[in-house]
Amino acid sequence: MAPETQAGPAGAALPLPPMKWDAWGDPALAKELSADIKALLAAALGVTGDATPGPSADEVVLSPSRLAEADLKALAAVVGEAHVSAADADRLPRAGGKSTPDLLRRRSRGPQDAPDAVVLPGSEDEITALLALCAERRIAVVPFGGGTSVVGGLDPERGAFTAVVSLDLRRFDQLLDLDETSGEAVLGAGLTGPAAEALLSARGFELGHYPQSFRFATIGGFAATRSSGQDSAGYGRFDEMVRGLRVVTPAGVLDLGRAPASAAGPDLRELFLGSEGTLGVITAVRVRVHAAPAVKAYEAWSFPDFATGAAALRAVEQQGTGPTVIRLSDEAETMVNLAMTEKIGGEPAVTGCLAVTVFEGTADQVATRHQLTRDALLAAGGTSLGEAPARAWEHGRFNAPYLRDSLLAAGALCETLETATDWRRLADLRFAVTSALTSALPGALVLCHISHVYPTGASLYFTVVAALGEDPLTQWAAAKRAAGDAIVAGGGTITHHHAVGADHRPWMADEIGELGVRILRAVKAELDPAGILNPGKLIP
Repeated sequence: MAPETQAGPAGAALPLPPMKWDAWGDPALAKELSADIKALLAAALGVTGDATPGPSADEVVLSPSRLAEADLKALAAVVGEAHVSAADADRLPRAGGKSTPDLLRRRSRGPQDAPDAVVLPGSEDEITALLALCAERRIAVVPFGGGTSVVGGLDPERGAFTAVVSLDLRRFDQLLDLDETSGEAVLGAGLTGPAAEALLSARGFELGHYPQSFRFATIGGFAATRSSGQDSAGYGRFDEMVRGLRVVTPAGVLDLGRAPASAAGPDLRELFLGSEGTLGVITAVRVRVHAAPAVKAYEAWSFPDFATGAAALRAVEQQGTGPTVIRLSDEAETMVNLAMTEKIGGEPAVTGCLAVTVFEGTADQVATRHQLTRDALLAAGGTSLGEAPARAWEHGRFNAPYLRDSLLAAGALCETLETATDWRRLADLRFAVTSALTSALPGALVLCHISHVYPTGASLYFTVVAALGEDPLTQWAAAKRAAGDAIVAGGGTITHHHAVGADHRPWMADEIGELGVRILRAVKAELDPAGILNPGKLIP
C-alpha cells in the first residue's frame, strides 16, 4: 500500500490527516528513548528498551470495503468524485484514534478493520444529503476531525449496518466571522487548533485553548468531546468558551445560542457539547475570544509532598488569584520527569512535587496575579524554583505522546486516564485509582498530576507504565476496568476531558443513572432515528 498515491474506486486519493497512521503526530517529532529512561525501564520494569518495529503501511492488510460500487457512486454524486475514496491508503489513517489500544491494534499484521470509505463534504447541504443517503442505505457514519481520540471514539463500528463511512470535516476550515466588539469568533469545525489560532492571531486575537492534542485536534472535536486545555485556569474549558453551535442532524439543522446568556428553557447547546458525533455533525462553533496577551510570566514551585501541593493549588483557586496555568505533579511523576531531563534549565534537580504556574495578560494584570499567586503558594509551603522549569514544561507540553510511542516500541505499555472530584475526596481517589492500577499491573509505575483546578475540586491525570504482556490488549483492558471501577466507587467522574467513546461507555449508567440513559436514548431516537451516527459510542 502506498498512502501518497493509491486511489480508490471512487476517485483520486484524498488529503491525508496530519497524524501518522500508527503513532502520534508528526513522524519528524518522534522521540528516541534517552539513556536515563532506558535505565529506568530496565531497573523498574525489566524492559530492555530495544525497539521492535511494527509493520509498515505497505504490509498492513485491511478488511475489504463492504460498500458496493453503487454506494460509492451515490456518495460521489453528493460530494463529488474527488471527495470520496474507498482506497486502503485513505481508510487506514481513519481506522481509529490514538489510544494505546488503538496503536497496539495498528501493530497487528493480521487483517485490520477500517471504515469502508471516506467522504469529505464541503457544505451543510452535502452533509444533510449524505446523512439521508446513509440512513436509506443502512450505512453508519463516523464524524472525523483530527483523529486524536484516546477513548475509542473513532472506531468504525458497523453494528447492525451494512457498512460504515468516515465523514471527514477538514473542508470546514475557515474563520467565518470575527466580532471584535463582542469578542466572539465563528470557526469552522474542521480547523485545527494551530490553524484557528493563526487566523485569529492575524487579527490580534486568541482563543487560548491548548489541550495536549492541540496541534492536530479540531474545533469541532473540542466541542464534541468537552475538551479542556492546559490554560483552563485562565480561560476555562472549551465548553465554557462556546457561545453557539451549528449542527446537522438526520432530522434537520440546528443553529443554537443567540445571546451571552438566556433563560429560554434548557440550554440545547449542552446536548451537543460532549455528544461525540452521536447526535449530529457539528459544522461551526461560535466561541469567546480575547485579545492576544501582551505579557507572559512563569514560575515553578516545589512542594514536599502531594498533599501539601494540592492544598496550595486549592488555596490559589479558591482565592481567585488568576494564573492562566497551574498544575502539580506527584512525587513519582516529578522523579520520572527529572530522569527525562536531569536538570531543568541548568538548575539543581527538583525534589518532592513540581508545580508550574504561567500568567498572561497586560503587564499590570500579570504582575498583580503573579504576586497574589506567589504569596498564596509561599504561605502554603511552596519553594520557588524560578521560571526555568515552567518554561521547560511549556516548551515540551505537546510532546508527551511521542514518548508513549517510543515506550510501546521498546516493550513498555504506556497509557493515560483521567478523572475529577471535589477537593475533599481528591487524596482518597488518587490512592484508590493508583492501588487499582498497581494491583492489575504488578510492578507498574503509576504517575499522577493535577491538570485542571476549580474552586470546588480538581482533575487527576494518571500515566501508567508497565512491561508489555503477551496479550497487551487484554492486559490493559483489565487495568482500565479496575481503574474505572475505582473511580466510580470513589465518587469521581469517569472522564474529565477525554470524553466517553467506547472505552468509558460501560460506566455511563453509573455516571448519569438509568433515567439519564433513557433521556439520551430518547434524544438519539428523535435526532437520528435510523441510529447511523457513530454507533457504539457514548450512549449505553
